[in-house]
Amino acid sequence: MELFLVVFGALFSIMNPLGTVPVFVGLTEELSKKERSVTAFWTAIDVLVILVLSFFAGQYILSFFGISLNALKIAGGLIITSSGFALLTGKFREHKGMKRKKVQEDIHTRDAISLTPLAIPMLAGPGTISLLITYNQEFVLTSEILIIVGAILLATLAIYIILKSAHFIVRFLGASGINALSRIIGFIVIAIGVEYIISSVVDILTLIKG
Repeated sequence: MELFLVVFGALFSIMNPLGTVPVFVGLTEELSKKERSVTAFWTAIDVLVILVLSFFAGQYILSFFGISLNALKIAGGLIITSSGFALLTGKFREHKGMKRKKVQEDIHTRDAISLTPLAIPMLAGPGTISLLITYNQEFVLTSEILIIVGAILLATLAIYIILKSAHFIVRFLGASGINALSRIIGFIVIAIGVEYIISSVVDILTLIKG
């Protein structure tokens, strides 16, 4: 149960679906309620596929590029930490490249927005992918793998529910409420990233001393 809560909490914090709510509302404001639900559904499915592939293909990616687990954890920790700072300072969209002029022109003329920009890079970005690759290397027991898959499923279900309710959330919380929650989540994300970096450095120092 502890592993489930840790994985779900990490995934939910790093993906930060609440931070995606304003983007989702802006991109779907001209759609009907049913069309918004369909877009939310396919966004969650796209995220699920990306997360599952990242988790199960992680070992092959590391082997192919010759990357050590500690190197990946440090790189992933830096990415996760930078995402946390972006949330904490209110620059999440800029961090994801969502305010570039060409990107804005593209997403507003795109028929299908569930894969890009919603699933990638807004939700399943490099930080999330590197986290799952790390989990793939650290947890190898069948029971642990099932727990992690269960946490992935719950995280994507949460994404669907939040995006489906996005317009209601914006009316209820307002921009200031969403920003406040994003900043709190940003602090947690920074802590997760720093923890990964520290654990990797400790492992490296232990190997050197050994």
